[in-house]
Amino acid sequence: MRGALILGLLLSLRVATAQTAGQLPIGADGTPTAPAGASDSPESISSSVSTTEALPDSPGEVAAQESDVVVVAKAALKASGKSRSSCNAKDAIGFIYVDPKSEKPQPCSQLVYPFQRFLTTNVTIPLTWQQKGYLALHDVTDPGNLATIVGISALTTAIDPHSDYGPGLKGFGKNAGVSLLQDATFEFFGTFAIPSIAHQDPRYFRMPDQPFKKRLIYSISRTIISRNDDGSSMPNYGTLLAYPINAQLSNLYVPGIESDGASTTKRIFVGYALDPVNNLLAEFLPDVAKHVRVRIIFLQRILNNIAVSQGNLP
Repeated sequence: MRGALILGLLLSLRVATAQTAGQLPIGADGTPTAPAGASDSPESISSSVSTTEALPDSPGEVAAQESDVVVVAKAALKASGKSRSSCNAKDAIGFIYVDPKSEKPQPCSQLVYPFQRFLTTNVTIPLTWQQKGYLALHDVTDPGNLATIVGISALTTAIDPHSDYGPGLKGFGKNAGVSLLQDATFEFFGTFAIPSIAHQDPRYFRMPDQPFKKRLIYSISRTIISRNDDGSSMPNYGTLLAYPINAQLSNLYVPGIESDGASTTKRIFVGYALDPVNNLLAEFLPDVAKHVRVRIIFLQRILNNIAVSQGNLP
């Protein structure tokens, strides 16, 4: 009696599974019928159940499948013919507001907030080479960046009106123009050109849920270690190469700059030394900003321009 009951339960489970998968045809009386040649032995039934009802061995296997979400999303968007991002050059210029809690990302939000929501899961969507160009454009035209260029240029002109830039508004304008050109050069190579060629993600990825010591070491290391488009670690070619390139090009047009090898090398390493400070601000100041309600972009931009524009400082 017990054996018959077990056999009946297995038969019911097999029929339900096969019907759901579209494997069994439906008879005239509304009941599923087995295909010709099918075996109804307990062994074959058990084998069919174990095959169709296979489950992951552990939760880790389920977690690993989340890494495929990006692949699924890209394939779905490609099949639908839709663009992966609504970002364009116009949207990238100026200020970009990001609300991480929003289910509908704003245009170009992926440039400054790398995590996109897909299937209720925050995943990292890699940037295309065009989007890396938009990010470089945004970094140059961000109001905070422009304000710091104007502020530093005004300050240095006031402190030393007899510099090679000259005094007054003319000297200020020349100083600001050179600083903007240096910044644009650095962003072109460090955020767009080199990362596009090396398949590097130029964005900074915060670790707000990790211990302080780990976040500190991580922030400092981002000057030499970066993230590949596929998420793996790689050398930070964008930063490591952009400072020497920018320093050499600055020798060609920055007024009064010392262009000898020792001075150029010194400017390069000053840039390397200041670069981690900007990463530390990006990592930790948002935590402070939650309490004091201040914008941190100005502090970051000031350090960026000091690091890049060494030739403009008195």
